[in-house]
Amino acid sequence: MKPATWMYVGAVLLFLMAACGIGLGGFLYLGSLGQSGQPEWATLGGALACGGLFVLVGGIVLMVLAVRKTKQDTAQHVTLKIDLPGETSVEAIKCQSCGGTITAGDIKIVQGAPMVHCPYCHTVYQLTEQPKW
Repeated sequence: MKPATWMYVGAVLLFLMAACGIGLGGFLYLGSLGQSGQPEWATLGGALACGGLFVLVGGIVLMVLAVRKTKQDTAQHVTLKIDLPGETSVEAIKCQSCGGTITAGDIKIVQGAPMVHCPYCHTVYQLTEQPKW
């Protein structure tokens, strides 16, 4: 499996453990309550209350970790590779407005289209390929 798949499986397992911890901790705490609605700390109910609260807090911590893990896993890195047909030669590119020399650093891909930003006259335009015929 891919590493991203293992990270997704890890996040799902953290969510499941958190849900079990929160459910079990809640049931233990509720089971420790006496007839007055307060935990009976001097009896076995006190141990159940402490254990229930501990498991409940642990489940909440696991839930926070799972949410943070899924946020980290959603980052995407995009690499654009251009395959040019045949042999190509680099020619000097001139600005359409002022005639200034455009370098490769002045050309950026914006929403899939090559955009030119002239450093001299600050004109921005889309780079188009002229037909060969």
